[in-house]
Amino acid sequence: MDWSVSRSRWRKRTQRSKPLFLLSLSLAFLLLFLFLLLLLSLSTSSSLFGSLLPFASPPLSTTQSLTFQSAQCGGRAPDLASQRFLWYAPHSGFSNQVGELKNAIVVAAILNRTLIVPPVLDHHAVALGSCPKFRVSSPTEIRVAVWDHVMELVRDRRYASMADIVDLSSIAPTMVKTIDFRVFASMWCGIDIKEACFAGLCCAVSGLGSSSGNFEQCRSLISGLQGSIDHCIYAVEEDCRTAVWTYQQNNDGVLDSFQPDKELQRKKKISYIRKRKDVYNALGPGSKAETATILAFGTLFSSPYRGSQLYIDIHEPLKDFRIQSLLKEIEFLPFVPEIVDAGKEFAVSRIKEPFLCAQLRLLDGQFKNHWKTTFSALQQKLKSIELEIKANQVTGPINIFIMTDLPRANWTRTYLEEIAKSNMYKLYTLQENDELVLQAARSLMAAEHGLRSGFLPRIYHANDGQHSCHAGSLPDILLYVEESVCSCASLGFVGTAGSTIAESIGVMRRNNVCKL
Repeated sequence: MDWSVSRSRWRKRTQRSKPLFLLSLSLAFLLLFLFLLLLLSLSTSSSLFGSLLPFASPPLSTTQSLTFQSAQCGGRAPDLASQRFLWYAPHSGFSNQVGELKNAIVVAAILNRTLIVPPVLDHHAVALGSCPKFRVSSPTEIRVAVWDHVMELVRDRRYASMADIVDLSSIAPTMVKTIDFRVFASMWCGIDIKEACFAGLCCAVSGLGSSSGNFEQCRSLISGLQGSIDHCIYAVEEDCRTAVWTYQQNNDGVLDSFQPDKELQRKKKISYIRKRKDVYNALGPGSKAETATILAFGTLFSSPYRGSQLYIDIHEPLKDFRIQSLLKEIEFLPFVPEIVDAGKEFAVSRIKEPFLCAQLRLLDGQFKNHWKTTFSALQQKLKSIELEIKANQVTGPINIFIMTDLPRANWTRTYLEEIAKSNMYKLYTLQENDELVLQAARSLMAAEHGLRSGFLPRIYHANDGQHSCHAGSLPDILLYVEESVCSCASLGFVGTAGSTIAESIGVMRRNNVCKL
């Protein structure tokens, strides 16, 4: 046997495999390095992300974090020491946000907590998903999304509290205690919220915060990213997939009538079970949540569905007469006077004559597929008015206030273009840049209803108006003024079927908001 040849072949193979061996070794070290880098990034990603956000501060050590939590939940703001708060994460359009505010008011009153009133969120800036399809964002996810969007509003100087728009004077503080989010963030988190101010009182309160307030830690705590922390925060993780909150209905723990059907369970591979839970029993005295400074919900949105409610089912009659009275009071929460007065002024000064209001929602969501139905309802209403006018031998055009999301430039070849060209009708619209709308916005922001309706630190009552900072942007209140105009329509109202805006206008009209 020729061993020299064999050795020669072996040596050649060894030389050829050496680069491959070195390459494999290098790849192994590279993968190990990337793995270690990934572990490091996961442990610091929250701090890195926070450094990119407004009001961010350097990450804290474990010891500093515990000290920070203790200070916030125990004694950072002495004026808040005896209070327990309720926070929630609103979403979607303004009408849905009002519905969630009402539910939050009721739950806060039942649990004797101070409600943290959020700002008005941009339309659909935060989405929940679909409760009927059991496809929703988790409570933690939606709390994080809301916090980040609120800070975006602050950074862009577009902040307006829900209580700046919706009049809470009939219920706060007599029936429920409230605190504006800006006051809470300033006092509890130590965050400087001057960017969210428009007038003197807010600027004075903003002095409580500073750049030393740790934005990322507050975001993490309130959003429940660290879970529930004893005596600090209780993060509610039940959502519409697993719970329906009730009160004094004697059905605590009972299965709700609406459950995922077998087909949905098979297709989506879900196993959720919806139970009815008494909110007082689960989160009130004697519960783990009761000792927490902050009780943080996800969404509090609910609506009727298949004989039940999607998430909140608290209704009359109740043994608790205080809550029963509150439920009656919040059936209708009006806009603040500045908005209502602007709507009245437009009706009296611009339209002057009796008019019909037509609310036509044509572009958003499901409504873009129902133009024919929407226009047909308006057409039938106009025919009815025409017959009545003819019978009374009244002359002149029919005045119509048009409230629509379809820009006038896009009316071509629609029923709107047809009535706009007809001599039988005189159309009125309102624009965001109309001086009447702008003046109403200036007045309501200067009034600072959001701050004045809730808790304020004692020392700042005496300094009201003595502080100043750069005013933020005026909020877009066109929708609310338009609704107020429609509440004054003496010839009637025709709205888009299924629209929460139409429902809101109907409630305003039933409550005689416009008394010309």
